[in-house]
Amino acid sequence: MKDDNKPITRKQFMKQLRRYEKGSISRRQFLGVTGLGMATTVMAAAVPSLLPRKAWAAPNIGDRVVLATWPNYHEQANIEAFTEATGAHVQVNVFGSNEEMLAKLQAGGSGWDVFVPTNYTITTYVGEDLIEPLDLSKLSNYDASAFEPRFSDAGSVNGKLYAVPKNWGTTGFVVNNKHNKGARMTSWKDFWDRTKTDYSGRTMVHDYQLTTIGNALKYFGYSFNSVDPAELADAEKLLLEVKPHLFAINSDYQPPLRNGDAWMSMCWTGDGKQLNTDIPTMEYVLGVEGGEIWSDYYAVPRSAEHREAGYALINFLLDPAINAREVMAHGYPVADSRTNALLPKELLEDPILYPAQELLDALEFGAAATLTDPNRAELLARFKSA
Repeated sequence: MKDDNKPITRKQFMKQLRRYEKGSISRRQFLGVTGLGMATTVMAAAVPSLLPRKAWAAPNIGDRVVLATWPNYHEQANIEAFTEATGAHVQVNVFGSNEEMLAKLQAGGSGWDVFVPTNYTITTYVGEDLIEPLDLSKLSNYDASAFEPRFSDAGSVNGKLYAVPKNWGTTGFVVNNKHNKGARMTSWKDFWDRTKTDYSGRTMVHDYQLTTIGNALKYFGYSFNSVDPAELADAEKLLLEVKPHLFAINSDYQPPLRNGDAWMSMCWTGDGKQLNTDIPTMEYVLGVEGGEIWSDYYAVPRSAEHREAGYALINFLLDPAINAREVMAHGYPVADSRTNALLPKELLEDPILYPAQELLDALEFGAAATLTDPNRAELLARFKSA
């Protein structure tokens, strides 16, 4: 029999916190299972440096800030801690592709104060004068020397810093091995071929041309970033063959995977880690043919209406202790050595977050040309409408 008076362990608390953040349980259930006061005590005892600090209070930043970001990409407790410390409520807008984000900013009136672009898009934002050079006097927690250059260099354009690193990761696929009849998948060929057979009606792909087209290109051994018309034609043929067998085209794929409607999906690192933690039969796979490695950044649009609050939020999230809580919640690695020093060894050695070097060597960073290439944009539109 469960002893209701027995204190919850840190491991149990983190498991329930992840379930709450992903929507698997309600806030009331979370509080009932964990006991908020007891959970805070356990976290303080286990990892004191991961608790938010009152020193973040910043006067005169206003009462709100709007953050545009990707699904399942922030630790709700950190968002709430920022609001408690500063009085500024964080409104989170979720998007599923960099194309969607670019179109929103180009159209004007996005209302965003901070957003999270991927490495290959930043030169486009700078070229179109959509983001501003960052005022480092407002980002005391940013230390360029702490970041691995390959995951931070894209934030600088023509000698000016426009974006600071958030997380990095890979793009693979997650598959529920409960349904694979013992035939383990290791490649994008497996992904696409089995979508048409035993995973028919149960597979999801991103609503995002870079990854959906890119991973179709990998089926043929082409570059993930190809804009060659003949190679794109091969990718389109494959995508149209697969389309009737898909469960959905959606970048927010965790809910159907968790409820059993979907069995396989294109997937980013952190989602793969979250799903594998909660459902051990879910395996994150990097196709042996290659695919994408990426880094995401924080940037401030020129149109930001709550600029001071935006800078305060970025600075808060860059604090190594706060950032460590982010990583422990969402499972995406960071390139900040200060943050990594606070993380448990088992996380830093996790093969989902830090894959074998031979798998990483086959991956490509997204190329700027893919973001605005009309052939890729039109291909995705035809695929979605077919």
